[in-house]
Amino acid sequence: MGLGTAAIGRPIYINIKQDASEEVFSLPKFKEKGLEVLENAYKNGVRYFDTSPGYGIAEELMVGWLKDKNDPSIVVSTKWGYTYVANFDPNAKIHEVKEHSLVNLNKQWEQSKKLLPYLKVYQIHSATLDTGVLENTEVLKRLHELKKEYNITIGLTTTGDNQTEVLEKALSIQVENEDLFQSFQCTFNMLDQSIVKYKKILQERTGPFIIKEALANGRLIPNENYSKYNSLYEFMTHIGEKYKVGADAIALRYGMEIFPNAMVLSGANNDIHLRANLKANQFSLTSAEIKQLTDFGISSYDYWKERKQLKWN
Repeated sequence: MGLGTAAIGRPIYINIKQDASEEVFSLPKFKEKGLEVLENAYKNGVRYFDTSPGYGIAEELMVGWLKDKNDPSIVVSTKWGYTYVANFDPNAKIHEVKEHSLVNLNKQWEQSKKLLPYLKVYQIHSATLDTGVLENTEVLKRLHELKKEYNITIGLTTTGDNQTEVLEKALSIQVENEDLFQSFQCTFNMLDQSIVKYKKILQERTGPFIIKEALANGRLIPNENYSKYNSLYEFMTHIGEKYKVGADAIALRYGMEIFPNAMVLSGANNDIHLRANLKANQFSLTSAEIKQLTDFGISSYDYWKERKQLKWN
């Protein structure tokens, strides 16, 4: 399991609000808490960390935290394409701005390269067909240059109900007769299983396959606002009692079972949630349980339609 750093880099994220703190936001305290999560993850065996300039101060925290480390087993992936603009204002109308231009790539790389030598995977953040980034030859050439110069793996993350179309496109892209994208970070969970048909090819690439949103932005944690998932919640609770873990660990474990070689990201922003998430490493689901959980899948269109209704909390 790896740690995704969105929740420790910015205080507001697309999610279901549960047990949120009512304290007045303090940036120094927020930084302190973020560093604590990084250190606790490390002490509990996590060696993969995923970050982005779009995650507020997450990259900055990682750079500072890594200075005290001398552990070559640590692997960091980061992305380019999103800029955080909310300035920690919970009432901000716009939280992030997406720009897949060559100018933005070069600008963000100047900051992200401070993560070297731990930085091993560099991704396009939420590559989509509508930005044209997968047809931008200047950008693709520059990514290939970075790959060669710094010996890093080039990848991309997908989002939206057409993430399979983006995968199809990206898997076919070559620069100088080499497949450019060797790492993919995709949404996968019990509800949206659309990428399963690419399981073999995703796990055959030389870079890591990374699963994000394994908890479906909180929707897989039993919630009275999603009564249509009650049967799923009941079954997850039943399994949780059997293995003495929470719904979060069940959801994360499911990703590990379907994609055995994947890096599944926890998005925890405190030690309690982190430890609960990491229990996913301590048990295995039976084939019958995996099949029953898989049967709860919904269409990708319905999944993303529902996700778009979630608020920044």
